[in-house]
Amino acid sequence: MSEIELNRAMLKDRALPAHSDGGKDDHGRLLIIAGSREVPGSALLCARAAFRSGAGKVRIATVESVAPAMALHMVEALIVPLAEDKDGGCARSCLDKVREEVERADAILAGPGMREGKVATEIATIVVQSAKPAVLDAGLLHGLPSIAEECRNSKGPLLLLPHSGELAALLDTSEDEVESDPVAAAHKAAERFGGFVLAKGAVSHIASPQGDSFVYRGGAPGLGVAGSGDALAGVAGALLARGADPLTALLWAVLLHGEAGEMLSAKIGPVGFLARELADEIPALLAR
Repeated sequence: MSEIELNRAMLKDRALPAHSDGGKDDHGRLLIIAGSREVPGSALLCARAAFRSGAGKVRIATVESVAPAMALHMVEALIVPLAEDKDGGCARSCLDKVREEVERADAILAGPGMREGKVATEIATIVVQSAKPAVLDAGLLHGLPSIAEECRNSKGPLLLLPHSGELAALLDTSEDEVESDPVAAAHKAAERFGGFVLAKGAVSHIASPQGDSFVYRGGAPGLGVAGSGDALAGVAGALLARGADPLTALLWAVLLHGEAGEMLSAKIGPVGFLARELADEIPALLAR
C-alpha cells in the first residue's frame, strides 16, 4: 500500500486552527481521563503537552488517591477525583462523574496510565457514545474489541494510538504479525473501529477509515522512553479541542512529537532526555 511521507511540506495545506483573541474557553476545553495509583504521572504528562499545544482549559479526571498531588503539580488544570477501587484503578461508581465531565468537554483524551478491565471498557463506551472528538490510548484500548460496533457508529471522530502490543490486542492477533506488516494492521484497525489509527514505532504509520495512509520516519531514538506516548496523546487531544479535524490533529501531533524529540536530541543527546521535557519544545515548533 502506498504511503504519503509525513513532513512539514505536506502539512502546508492542513493548517491548524488559529488562536483568536478570545478567552480560554475559545481555545478548546480538553478532558483528560488518565492515571492510576500505580501510574499516577500519565495524566500530568498529557496535561503539560496539551497546555503547551494551545489548549485553553484542561480538566484532569484521575483516581482520588492521585488527585491531591496532581492539583499541586498541574496548577493550571482543574482536577476531578474519581472513585477508586482496591487495586488503584477507577471504581465503577465513578461512571456518573465521568459522564458529567464528558459533557463539559470539547474533546476527550482517555486511557493513559489507566488499568485495563470492565470499568475501563465502560469509560471507553461513555466516551465513544458521547459524539465528542476523542483520543483513546493505553488502558482503554484493550476494551475496544467488545464495543467495536459502538466505535464504528460513533458520531464523534476517534483517534487510536496503539503500540504494537496494543494493536495486536485490538485485532486479536500476535504482536509478531502486527510488526511484520504494521501498515496492514493499522488499516485493519481503522476499518474495524472506524477511527484514525496511529501504529506507533520507530517508524510510525497512520491510517484513516477512508483508506488514507501516511508514514513518519522522523523523530529520535530517545523518544522510546516511558511517558513519550502520553506526551503525544496530550498534543493530539489539545489539537482536537482547538477544533482541528481528526486527521489534521493526528498528523500534526505525530510530527510535533517527533520534532520535539529531534530538538531534545540536539540539545541533550540522542537518548537520555525525559518525556516530561517534550512538552516544552512544542510552542516554538508550533510557531515555525
